Amino acid sequence: MKTKRLARASGLPLVLLALVAAAPDPQGVSPEPWGYDLSALDRSANPGDSFDDFANGAWKARVKIPDDRQSWSVGAIGQELVSSQLRTLLEQAAAQAPRKPVTEQQKIGAYYASFMDEARVERLGLSPLKADLDAIKATTTREALAARMGRTNEGFDGSLFGAQVFPDLRNPEMSAPYIGQAGLGLPDRDYYLKPEFREKKDAYQRYVAKLLGLAGWPDAEAQAAAVVAFETRVAEASWSKVEQRDVTRLYNPRTLAQLQKDAPGFAWAPFLKAVGFPDKVVVAEVTAIPKIAAIFGATPVETLKARAAFTLIDNAAVFLSSPFANAYFDFHGATLGGAKVIQPRWKRAVHAVSGGDFLYGERSEYFGAMGWAVGDAYVARHFPPQSKAAIEALVANLRTAFRARIEKTEWMAPATKAEALRKLAAIRIKVGYPDTPRRDYASLAIDPADLIGNVRRAGAFEWQVQRRFIGKPVDKGEWAMTPQTIDAYNGGPSNEIVFPAAILQPPEFDAGYDAAINYGDMGSIIGHELTHSFDDQGRMLDATGALRDWWSASDAATYTARAKVLGAQYSAYEPVPGAHINGDLTMGENIADLGGVLIALDAYHASLGGKEAPVIAGFTGDQRFFLGYAQGWRGVARPDAIAKQIASDPHSPRRYRIDGVVRNVDAWYTAFGIQPGTKLYLAPEARARVW
Repeated sequence: MKTKRLARASGLPLVLLALVAAAPDPQGVSPEPWGYDLSALDRSANPGDSFDDFANGAWKARVKIPDDRQSWSVGAIGQELVSSQLRTLLEQAAAQAPRKPVTEQQKIGAYYASFMDEARVERLGLSPLKADLDAIKATTTREALAARMGRTNEGFDGSLFGAQVFPDLRNPEMSAPYIGQAGLGLPDRDYYLKPEFREKKDAYQRYVAKLLGLAGWPDAEAQAAAVVAFETRVAEASWSKVEQRDVTRLYNPRTLAQLQKDAPGFAWAPFLKAVGFPDKVVVAEVTAIPKIAAIFGATPVETLKARAAFTLIDNAAVFLSSPFANAYFDFHGATLGGAKVIQPRWKRAVHAVSGGDFLYGERSEYFGAMGWAVGDAYVARHFPPQSKAAIEALVANLRTAFRARIEKTEWMAPATKAEALRKLAAIRIKVGYPDTPRRDYASLAIDPADLIGNVRRAGAFEWQVQRRFIGKPVDKGEWAMTPQTIDAYNGGPSNEIVFPAAILQPPEFDAGYDAAINYGDMGSIIGHELTHSFDDQGRMLDATGALRDWWSASDAATYTARAKVLGAQYSAYEPVPGAHINGDLTMGENIADLGGVLIALDAYHASLGGKEAPVIAGFTGDQRFFLGYAQGWRGVARPDAIAKQIASDPHSPRRYRIDGVVRNVDAWYTAFGIQPGTKLYLAPEARARVW
């Protein structure tokens, strides 16, 4: 069928004005059998002024953010579905779990039951932390406090320094121990230092005082002020999130002796011993660590003890009785993000056992430590083998399209291009679920009557799993996300991209959807993750995942100049009054968004095999592709949540992941007849062209 020429009335195709929307699901997505939700379309909006408003405006006008959430989106809708599926699975497991569970299914059921035993949790109050708080009160030395910080990955103690195991950036076949800056209770250093966040900082001090007061800590108000003043000094010394993005600065091997010499204010020996690290580690924020160590060394022990008590309670609060859990929500969920009510207990219980949906800034090591046992059961029930095969075929097509795009890149020298193609070919792609089991939970003890103990033991178990890789070859079968996670990732030095099962379902993907919708939505996500290997930081790693400059000087300069065009566009966006997107912080994600769309569109065109795409519901193939893309990023958020995202998240708000991308894609202008004078219009020479 030939594509119809689109007549224009106020910039809109006439065929769109005649569409009749199906009865909408007010909160959800109601896609047609071919995959797009026509009820979301706002025919009064000009796509050239905001493609997000055009594609999603009617949905955004009718949707209400649930009171227990800071935002609402297609991903959140999918998470609600997955959470309901997991609730059924875990409740069934809990009903069959004995007092002393043995099998994995019994253990996840017992873990869930321990969270759902609200009466017991309320009776216990703060008593599960009494021994820890008593030990902190009795502490007299910084050495003992540093040792407590070293146990942060297997307990509830807070730390100034994070510890993780990661591929060695110079030898990515081997695993190495890394340490980096941590220790801020607010989402980002800006919350301590910028006047626009003063109210949030004041609320944080009240929250610190409240938790210390609930714990009976001496002089809680004054100590809270001292704790926040301490963290403010740490914030001043810390790298910004933009600085943390520079992978070339994050690889700084240091011995214990060097740490003691360069950063003498902190007790490194007891810290590393408690972490379980050897005497040689990789330091990330190498210029910030000595400053933070000096602040620790100059701070009164009583202040450090008060902070240790506060961080202990803050990290454990969601597992404690209602005064603590509600205080945690009131600050992290309501004050920082605008949510109105705490999640129902069953959702929090699912989250605790399975992980995957972090709403209020919870630390990930306390959630989902039995996620792989849950994932095995989830896949068996909800992810048929044909779904994996369908997405693997889509991934292969995207890789082929990206290869062709690199080969046609005119600004890249042959030697650089050859390295890029080598890297693309080397990327491992993981879909759905691992081919072999990832965890053996036989040694993990779970008690249906001991929630805090379960969290501790599960966290310690997972940290021991991670720690065992130090100095050993990287396990190429390891995944950083469980199958029930609605997300995807690029592993950087692991040179892999991963798409868990939960994201590979409607409305994000369905093998029965029109190809244009699947390529526009899931295809763009796949392309996004592929592009991360070549974004402004991913391009610093070679085909093996090693940190190595494989670019010619001229090509690197050209790439940087092209990326800056995109960064300048995003820095001009002001999602909430007075807060602009940080184009440098979001650079990698913005490049990946744009590259993902371009690659997916190429792959869609190739999938047509030279035939013209059919017209469906009045939309051409390219129009459906872009509508599918916009549907995938559909979402709304509360102003506080957007402000927090702008300050601390490398992803741009959803509106700009749509409008900020399509205005740089030539095919979008053609598909919708976008003309000069519309708000999104960019002259061809002003459009960002990175890949």
